[in-house]
Amino acid sequence: MNPSFWKGRRVFVTGHTGFKGGWLCLWLKQLGAYVTGYALEPETEPSLFEVAGVAAGMHSVIGDIRDREKLSQAMLEAKPEVVIHMAAQALVRYSYQHPVETYEVNVMGTVNLLEAVRSSDSVQSVLVITSDKCYENKEREAGYREDEAMGGYDPYSNSKGCAELVVSAYRQSFFDNGKHVAIATARAGNVIGGGDWSADRLIPDMVRAFNAGNDVVIRNPSAVRPWQHVLEALHGYLLLLEKMAESPFAFSQGWNFGPDERDARDVAWIVERFVSVWGDANWRIEADAGNLHEAHLLKLDCSKARRELAWLPVLELEKAMEWIAEWYRRHRDGEDMAAFSSRQLTAYQSEVIR
Repeated sequence: MNPSFWKGRRVFVTGHTGFKGGWLCLWLKQLGAYVTGYALEPETEPSLFEVAGVAAGMHSVIGDIRDREKLSQAMLEAKPEVVIHMAAQALVRYSYQHPVETYEVNVMGTVNLLEAVRSSDSVQSVLVITSDKCYENKEREAGYREDEAMGGYDPYSNSKGCAELVVSAYRQSFFDNGKHVAIATARAGNVIGGGDWSADRLIPDMVRAFNAGNDVVIRNPSAVRPWQHVLEALHGYLLLLEKMAESPFAFSQGWNFGPDERDARDVAWIVERFVSVWGDANWRIEADAGNLHEAHLLKLDCSKARRELAWLPVLELEKAMEWIAEWYRRHRDGEDMAAFSSRQLTAYQSEVIR
């Protein structure tokens, strides 16, 4: 990773009020980029966006990704060189209750983003963030590679597979397959980190329960996921965008960013490890009353990113759990979370360049 690449670079981030988008903007600002964000108001209270002061030092536009005209105007005014699309309806269980909204945001939102790029003469590179769940999941032991079939059982997962197909069609139809505007997609694992308060996510559910003195309820303790700290995925995104600037055609593809094989752990391991670093806390298992389908086994094959980008995860999952618990404890104790988040970013970068 080349920090000087980002200094003074104009970057447009959708979804900047969310968990991953918030961490990305904090990092880009620390690198000296000029950042414009476009997203709805934060969906949770509290939120990383508020408690870590994400809006400070950047231009924040509150808007809906489904509003094509407003999105296009915001991009024209920002004149970005790099666009990173992270705005999404990102919850599996919510997608069962709101399938139309999920497809509108995740599929047509991606179309709107790419239409806005078509109207811009400043954009050089676009990275669309989808999900590890975009693949047709056959519940197999081997990790999924970038050239395998898109699919998705539930509306959320399927909408991310659809978004991948949208990007592929636009790349081939309108952007000369990376010769004029480089366009890639990134599929990360189950991203975890401090500052996530989303509903129906494992770490936020534990934090809410433990802070309230309650047991956390676990639905599927044996489900295996590719867990990784949020900064691991973001590091991959930034490194990929640097490579896209060097060689647009070569890197305009889909890319997996996941943990080492040993960090594809089941839910029970994550819960037990988090409990051990948090302190006095308990958990119990309860069957899902709604009987909603969730993948039991999902892994990513990230050998392409390791081979072609020289990207490697640097935080072992046990250490990542310590970082996450420490973030939430500092927030609970009233610390300045903008400053603490900045220190975690600096510490992570020292791991990357070590």
